[in-house]
Amino acid sequence: MIRIEIPGGEEIKIKHIVFDVNGTLALDGTLLPEVSSLLMELRERTNIHLLTADTHGKQAKIDQQLGMTATRVKAGKEAEQKAAFLKNLGPDQSAAIGQGANDSLMLKEARIGICVLSEEGTALETLLQADLVTPNINTALSLFIHPTRLVASLRK
Repeated sequence: MIRIEIPGGEEIKIKHIVFDVNGTLALDGTLLPEVSSLLMELRERTNIHLLTADTHGKQAKIDQQLGMTATRVKAGKEAEQKAAFLKNLGPDQSAAIGQGANDSLMLKEARIGICVLSEEGTALETLLQADLVTPNINTALSLFIHPTRLVASLRK
């Protein structure tokens, strides 16, 4: 579990981090550089969950590379499916990271929602639902590896 002490007495506990895959962790169905090693480091501290519509049909290879199995969302109402997945985990102890329109509701529901600027584009509605925006996935992952970085951005 990742604990984040926000000045003023608030403590955020992150037990789960839910990731969109395509556009967030991968570009054109291929994992982005350093993502695998950063996820492995993060897995030591929290539960990692991958959600995908498998747009490029390459999720099996990504699963093999990461030693994980992503949950596939079905075509249609993908945003609702992702939000429901997060709600089942417990939104108060969950973070979500994504960039596509179908990630907007899960970022809204999560205790911490992070929108990643992506080479595949970033949906405005997702950007508006996020608590934080990062320039890339490696920066987003590093926020949880070094949680004091989150304090500076989340304090009010």
